[in-house]
Amino acid sequence: MSVNTMEWEAVIGLEVHCQLLTRSKIFSGAPTAYGAAPNTQACAVDLGLPGVLPVLNGEALRMAVSFGLAVGAQIAPRCVFARKHYFYPDLPKGYQISQYELPIVAKGRLDIVLDDGSAKTVGITRAHMEEDAGKSLHESFHGQTGIDLNRAGTPLIEIVSEPDIRSAAEAVAYLKKLHQLVVYLGICDGNMQEGSFRCDANVSVRRKGEARFGTRTETKNVNSFRYVEKAIDYEIQRQIEVIEAGGRIVQETRLFNPDTGQTRAMRSKEDANDYRYFPDPDLLPIVCSAEYIEEIRKALPELPEAKKARFEAAFGLSAYDAGVLTGERPLADYFEAVVKASGAEAKLCANWVITDLLGALNKLGKDIGGSPVSAQALGGLLGRIADKTISGKIAKEVFEAMVAGEGDADAIIKAKGLVQITDEPAIVAVIDQVMQANPEQLKGYRSGKDKLFGFFVGQVMKASQGKANPDAVNRLLKEKLAPPG
Repeated sequence: MSVNTMEWEAVIGLEVHCQLLTRSKIFSGAPTAYGAAPNTQACAVDLGLPGVLPVLNGEALRMAVSFGLAVGAQIAPRCVFARKHYFYPDLPKGYQISQYELPIVAKGRLDIVLDDGSAKTVGITRAHMEEDAGKSLHESFHGQTGIDLNRAGTPLIEIVSEPDIRSAAEAVAYLKKLHQLVVYLGICDGNMQEGSFRCDANVSVRRKGEARFGTRTETKNVNSFRYVEKAIDYEIQRQIEVIEAGGRIVQETRLFNPDTGQTRAMRSKEDANDYRYFPDPDLLPIVCSAEYIEEIRKALPELPEAKKARFEAAFGLSAYDAGVLTGERPLADYFEAVVKASGAEAKLCANWVITDLLGALNKLGKDIGGSPVSAQALGGLLGRIADKTISGKIAKEVFEAMVAGEGDADAIIKAKGLVQITDEPAIVAVIDQVMQANPEQLKGYRSGKDKLFGFFVGQVMKASQGKANPDAVNRLLKEKLAPPG
């Protein structure tokens, strides 16, 4: 599809389901481990069998409050759970325990930075606790559907944004920032492939200048940043095309097909009254005291923006380097451990982590947690650059050997005889040999061809097998190459 979008504006709000990283479910003691055999982790409470009563998981509450504090939201001093009624094969009770009128978190915000460097604030309407449903499996059942209730009762927070987003790119920036935050907090593993972090995108369009919102559609359960961007872009184009052709948008729930890059209608969109919400009679109201909230606030980890600012101030890093290094909490921890272990300048450490380490991990298809070179080992290598045992060029060779599992830096340097030559008389002897072997270049340099200096540096480094100290080579060469007299 291709339509003129210049006259139109998209209005987008996102609902993100964030699976909380508890060991047991939100209202039962059943485990939440991913990948178990179907229907082996659903107990009587999850199934809503007669005679059972739900009991709130206190750790799930703590995680929800942590999120609210991290986005500057209001934490409800008193909130309640409600029953949300709908009838799906994978919803065993016939209702979902959620929150409606009194959510635990309300009126937060998330600041995002767009590709052009501009900043924007996206409001967070609410984040409420709820239980997940089970999962319908349509594969390998010869035209039938199987039901796996392992996920039923898994704790979630549903994070609902204000309709402040105006493009697919803004939506992705918001999602990435939100994903980073919940992983930093340790409340979600962020695994989108496993459904731990998934998004429903509400999209409508209106002509620019109009204040009234258009009719929205909801595209359900999109589980990758790339798919969210494609689904929203498609839906914006589709809605504009429908309206310009004289049609009207129907409020409905849609699904995104990653193979075609298109959305398709799934069902008409329910309103709140369709769910027949009412307070759950089996669960008491939750009361969060000021002391409880303050205790959680004090236990919050250093958050991404604060860590980035500290890296810039304490280590003298650029905003770009600090942003890369604090993109993931394990990477930030790794970098700080390298700085501590090496005793080298932070900028040197940052360059090696960002360029050499991440480059090697990318080739290996591993993340920082699977690095074959520990922070202490990389720190040991950079310490040898700092104390001039080896040059930066030799360090590259040593690092490759470390990645290949040949040992730590000191062992490799010793085994390969890579210790840097810092003895100045030995370097002068090499320089003399190079000068004698290249009389024409020497004559040219001394007659004013300054660019030949690089030639002599290269020849000396080649003759010393890269072991000569580069600073000493440059200084001594300038002295020796100067015209006599």
